[in-house]
Amino acid sequence: MSPRNPYNRKAGRPKPERLPTAEEIAKGIRDLKHLGTAGISYRNRSLELHGLICAKCAREFTAADRHMLTVHHIDGNDKNNPPDGSNWENLCVYCHEAEHSRGLLGDYLRGDD
Repeated sequence: MSPRNPYNRKAGRPKPERLPTAEEIAKGIRDLKHLGTAGISYRNRSLELHGLICAKCAREFTAADRHMLTVHHIDGNDKNNPPDGSNWENLCVYCHEAEHSRGLLGDYLRGDD
């Protein structure tokens, strides 16, 4: 009998009913890798390509405040992420908000819904 386990019971997690096969594990890893590259990498790639500067107001950013820079998709399609960065521009949060509000303001002034 162990002093840490006075009832002599096995500690730990319960065993799964069925262990996954090697193919299932490999597929799961591939799926996780695919998810990781889809959402994050285009932002870092855009910051590397275009630098830490807003394309509209030309405000420069440092590593400490780079969270204030966003990536704007020029064609409006956030799934269109070419490796050359031709559909991206780095905008500060203020210019990005103004860019997306511009169409709403125009619709309002024209009387469109």
